[in-house]
Amino acid sequence: MRNKKNKYIYTILLTLAIIAFSSIVAAAAPATVDIPSVNIDIGGDGTANDYVSNIKLLIFFTILSLLPSIVIMVTSFTRIVIVFSFLKNAMGVTQSVPNQILVGLALFLSLFIMAPVFTQVNEQAIQPYLNETMTQEDAIEVGGKPIKEFMLRQTREKDLALFVEISGIDTENLTEEIELPIYIIIPAFSISELKTAFQIGFLLYLPFLIIDIVVGSILMSMGMFMLPPVMVSLPFKLLLFVMVDGWYLLVKSLIMSFG
Repeated sequence: MRNKKNKYIYTILLTLAIIAFSSIVAAAAPATVDIPSVNIDIGGDGTANDYVSNIKLLIFFTILSLLPSIVIMVTSFTRIVIVFSFLKNAMGVTQSVPNQILVGLALFLSLFIMAPVFTQVNEQAIQPYLNETMTQEDAIEVGGKPIKEFMLRQTREKDLALFVEISGIDTENLTEEIELPIYIIIPAFSISELKTAFQIGFLLYLPFLIIDIVVGSILMSMGMFMLPPVMVSLPFKLLLFVMVDGWYLLVKSLIMSFG
């Protein structure tokens, strides 16, 4: 009985060894199926014009990916969205007003303010380039002038002089500020917008801060230490903002601040 059992074990082991050896031989055997070669062709005959077109397409998608940053840094969007953020924090409605609404409002206000500039760029640069009456280099130069003029009107001389001095650019041959490179004007314009937005935000904070101080003093004099002053002052802030038609005054002031 024991010999019969050992015979079965030897048979199983021999079968497993044959299967393993067959698998190794099959894996080591050379493939007889021809593998087709992979050839990726986007189009064109490989001439220089095809490479130039591909490079232009790459530049276009790069600019498209940077478009949000360009819109934020060279338009009125920065000042408007920061002022809205100050207003929301000053009123204490950080959870009541969604950020998407304020960002969307700031975006459309920026389009309204920048509409004359965009129209000028379209008439002087984009349309002539599309009609093939102007080269690409000339279109970029002509189209950048209205944007530079807008930024320079909002840029402080001190901020502009800072980046001109740090860059070490030769200003002796420049007759106007608009001839400065765009990489100097944009950061100067950005920090000027930040300062202007903070100044407007400070003025917005004052009336709401006074309401908080008055309400907090009244609650302390009445011994209501456990009642949060913000909870009591919020209705008065909303009432004040609605009574003076705050959105109308704020939006009007922001638009007029850009001249």
